[in-house]
Amino acid sequence: MRVQDQTKICASCGREMRWRASWAEVWDEVRYCSAACRSRKITPRDRELERSILSLLAQRAPKAAIDPSDAANAEHTLREPARRAARRLAAAGLVDVVQNGRVVDAASVRGSFLVRRRP
Repeated sequence: MRVQDQTKICASCGREMRWRASWAEVWDEVRYCSAACRSRKITPRDRELERSILSLLAQRAPKAAIDPSDAANAEHTLREPARRAARRLAAAGLVDVVQNGRVVDAASVRGSFLVRRRP
């Protein structure tokens, strides 16, 4: 595969990022898709959200799905961090991202989505 066709998953937001010419010299070291993600990094609160998502899923039936923002304890300011946590868990292979009843690619999903345990 040509290097120009390669993709990676952002360590912060869990979205897919494609090779860019400006990254040609440092592609192996690239971890974040943007300056915002690089400055945000992964905090202990982010890891707590990941654990909370996994805990909520463990309490439900195997095929049950939850909204990632449920893990944020209804704090509106944590909705997007919870979505990023869900995308990271999906990239790690721990959960599936579901939209309209179908499993979708977590790195490129837009709009609202649910997460469920992997079968």
